[in-house]
Amino acid sequence: MTTLTSPRLAGLLDRLFAQASAAVEDTRLAVADLSDEERMRLMQSRTDYRALYGRFKNAPLAVSRETGALLYMLARGTRARNIVEFGTSFGISTLHLAAALRDNGGGRLITSEFEQSKVARARDNLVAGGLDDLVEIREGDALETLRTGLPDTIDLVLLDGAKALYPDILDLVESRLKPGAFVVADNADYSPDYLARVRSPANGYMSVPFGEDVELSMRLR
Repeated sequence: MTTLTSPRLAGLLDRLFAQASAAVEDTRLAVADLSDEERMRLMQSRTDYRALYGRFKNAPLAVSRETGALLYMLARGTRARNIVEFGTSFGISTLHLAAALRDNGGGRLITSEFEQSKVARARDNLVAGGLDDLVEIREGDALETLRTGLPDTIDLVLLDGAKALYPDILDLVESRLKPGAFVVADNADYSPDYLARVRSPANGYMSVPFGEDVELSMRLR
């Protein structure tokens, strides 16, 4: 039995995924008054993204079960010890990554979230899952909270916050990515600059789409 499939964590994740499914309509209604053009503008804005994500402060914005499983497998397969996450939300992805660290024998997961209420929810979920000792949640703007205090080498990065900031967050961690490190970007289609960067072999990555909404990239050098 792995940590991920243990009754304690599996039951917690079942409940969290059920809550995320139940919140889909509320999430849609949170932006129902915005036109498609305005939603897209906010999604791709590097300055106004808080206006959009503030509407989702009570929404889980969770990764899919398939993406959660992918994160666990990548972290286990690379025997990850140091992981960085951009966008904690309620901590569903964080739980998958921390479970892999536990099964790898330990490590450190640094994650960043600017919504105070979500930080509190994520901490509670990590305690409930028995994984809080492996995770450091940094509250605030990730452009500041992830600027310093990162490990010398990073094995895996998850990008799942404001999509327009994906290139900026990659700038903060790129020099620390070891060859073979993975970068997983959720909903990366909303960040064309990021996709252009990781899909160009000249920039030192091999990159492929995974499922319907994830870009999976590996650092080559």
